Amino acid sequence: MNNSTQEIALIIGGSSGMGFETAKLLLQRNVKTIIVGRNLEKLHKSQQQLSSYGDVETLQVDLYNTTDLSRLLQFIGDETRQFKYLVNSAGYFKPTSFIEHSREDYDIYQQLNRAIFLISQAVALNMINHNGGAIVNIGSMWAKQAIKATPSSAYSMAKAGLHALTQHMAMELAEHNIRVNAVAPALVNSTIFESFIEPKALDETLSTFDSFHPIGRIGQPDEIAKTIDFLLSEDSSWVTGAIWDIDGGVMAGRN
Repeated sequence: MNNSTQEIALIIGGSSGMGFETAKLLLQRNVKTIIVGRNLEKLHKSQQQLSSYGDVETLQVDLYNTTDLSRLLQFIGDETRQFKYLVNSAGYFKPTSFIEHSREDYDIYQQLNRAIFLISQAVALNMINHNGGAIVNIGSMWAKQAIKATPSSAYSMAKAGLHALTQHMAMELAEHNIRVNAVAPALVNSTIFESFIEPKALDETLSTFDSFHPIGRIGQPDEIAKTIDFLLSEDSSWVTGAIWDIDGGVMAGRN
């Protein structure tokens, strides 16, 4: 192990939403943070916003592009870097009925899961060589409960797979001092919904789901990020293989 290397946090999908807010918290803890995203303009904007908090770097990667993904895996495999934290926050969500799902719709979710699997594997190998670390996956309430108003069979199937991966990784990597957990949010105010909601109408549209949550409102990205940060930190040193419901009470009972 090279003790001179700097510990790094890698956030996949860190240019907006929960990933962005998690990056902010890690930087405030003086953790060098690398955020990965597809949109170069968003990455530049995020770097400008985050640079006041600490040492932040960006990587433009299209997880659906095999060349880009290979380049990222090679970057992770460079042993001069010590990855202490990984957050898999990249996501895509577009409600579509089961009958109307095309093969292309299905592949969007499964290809993303494949990328997350390979990235997690590469980071885990790095962590094994550097005395461990912590990983948090962004799962979903939809992986646990079907909601008729938002039909999302392929998305939910992929997220359920990510929950399962979380538990298998936790079991297999515990002996290497690597903890792996996931969060399962309900509806959070995030740009992920811009795939089917006009950005200008986002807040108003999402607010119609407030009453769906027993707590009376949808979630905010920074609220999820605080739990992610906790699961990454040593404050949760005896937590691994857990899927945390951060959902305003939805899994306890729906209004």
